[in-house]
Amino acid sequence: MSQPVLEVSGLIKRFGGLLATDNFSIDIRPGEVHAVIGPNGAGKTTLIGQLIGELKADAGSIKFLGNEISDLPVHRRSHLGLARSFQITSIFPAFTALQNVALAVQAHDGHSFRFWRPAASDPGLTEPAMAALKLVGLEARAHVPANALSHGEHRQLELAMALATKPKLLLLDEPMAGMGPEDSQRMVQMLLKLKGSVSILLIEHDMEAVFALADRITVLVYGRGIATGTPDEIRRNEQVREAYLGAEAQP
Repeated sequence: MSQPVLEVSGLIKRFGGLLATDNFSIDIRPGEVHAVIGPNGAGKTTLIGQLIGELKADAGSIKFLGNEISDLPVHRRSHLGLARSFQITSIFPAFTALQNVALAVQAHDGHSFRFWRPAASDPGLTEPAMAALKLVGLEARAHVPANALSHGEHRQLELAMALATKPKLLLLDEPMAGMGPEDSQRMVQMLLKLKGSVSILLIEHDMEAVFALADRITVLVYGRGIATGTPDEIRRNEQVREAYLGAEAQP
C-alpha cells in the first residue's frame, strides 16, 4: 500500500481542564474520501483547526506526505498542498466567480494583490481559475458577481477556490451545511466526480451524504476516535450505533 497522504498519531488538545482531542489517530490514503463524523461537541472543529495549523496540538504528530508538519503555520501547510474549504473562505462579493477563483490562485502562488487589475486578464491566473470552475459545474456562472450567486453556488465557488490551488488533501468542513435536498444532492454528485483525483477529509452531519461518499469513516466522540472502517463496518458497529448513529444505522 502506498504511503498515506496524512498520518495523525496520538493527537492531544486541551482547553484548560477540557480534553478536546484525546489521543486521536487517523490516516488518509491517496485518492480516498475519509469522513469524520460525531455528535455536536465531539471535537471535529478542534481537529480540523489542528490539521490546518490554526490550533497548536499539545502532543502528537501530524505528518503530511511523509513530512512532520505539526509546527508549520497555516500558509506553509497550504503551500505543501493542504487546503480547507467551507469554514473560513475569503469570497469577495463584488468580484465575479472567475475573479474570486483567480484571486485564490494568485494568493496561493504568493503574488501581490496590488496588481489585481492587470492580473484579472492574466491567463496564468484565469485559465486555472476557469478549469476549477468547470470541475464544480460553475463555468456558466463565471462572470456573475459572487453576491448574485445562490447559497449552493457559493459552496461550489468555495470548492473551486480550494481546487484551484491544486491540493494534495482537501479538508471539507460541513459542505452541505444550510443546503436544501436538491443542492445537497448536487454537491454529492460533484464530490463523487472528484473521488480518486484528490484525497478528501470530510466533516459532515448529513449521514446520507457521508455513506454515499466515504471510502472509510472515523467516528469521533468526546475527542476520541472510537471506530474506523468502511461504511458497512460502521453501520454494523454496535458501539457506534449506541454512541452516535442510533436507529438510523440499523440495517
